[in-house]
Amino acid sequence: MADLAYKRIMLKLSGEALSQNGGIDFDVLGKFCDEILEIHALGVEIGLVVGGGNIFRGAEGAGTGLDRPTGDYMGMLATVINALAIQASLEKRGVPTRVMTAIEMRPVAEPYIRRRATRHLEKGRVVIFGAGTGNPFFTTDTAAALRANEIGAQILMKATKVDGVYSADPVKNPDAVRYDRLSYQRVLTEQLAVMDATAISLCRENQLAILVFNLTRPGNIVKALHGEPIGTMVEGD
Repeated sequence: MADLAYKRIMLKLSGEALSQNGGIDFDVLGKFCDEILEIHALGVEIGLVVGGGNIFRGAEGAGTGLDRPTGDYMGMLATVINALAIQASLEKRGVPTRVMTAIEMRPVAEPYIRRRATRHLEKGRVVIFGAGTGNPFFTTDTAAALRANEIGAQILMKATKVDGVYSADPVKNPDAVRYDRLSYQRVLTEQLAVMDATAISLCRENQLAILVFNLTRPGNIVKALHGEPIGTMVEGD
């Protein structure tokens, strides 16, 4: 652990990262869990928040006749499905895990209790936080920022399909510029696509650094843990 930059981390994974066309791609999931296995073996304490957009996104409910709270609760349940899939894949690899949910569903997961979560981390268990914050109108980005601060994570690592934050969509604009470092204020002022404003503000208030990196490149998490510059770091004013 002496040469690692972080002892306790929070990983934020979007639901879409688990599949290209909806549902769960277990080959993609397995590769992600291989990465978790590698960093767990280093002794890093790992919290994980996963989205549910590959199954159902609350904001999509507007065009179906669903009211926003109902759509958001459905999205929260989708995150639990993903959390259980990740748990099963990790435990197949011998990694001890616990799923904790903001909405109680005791037959499948533990209710979220901060002290219990930190105890699991101390015992070397990967803790997967499902059901977002348990409240509508809040994203899983905000849930990740909230849980990261609650458990005392040293960094919030957001896994994406691009290698950082750009001035524009790099797929649509080949002239888009990638940033190595950004301040919280610049992200908020320029409305850069990092996380929603609530999540950024929460991290800013507690000076929790955010690293946006490419999940699809094997070894990126390990590089970050060793302090190698990857992706885009958001910190400072």
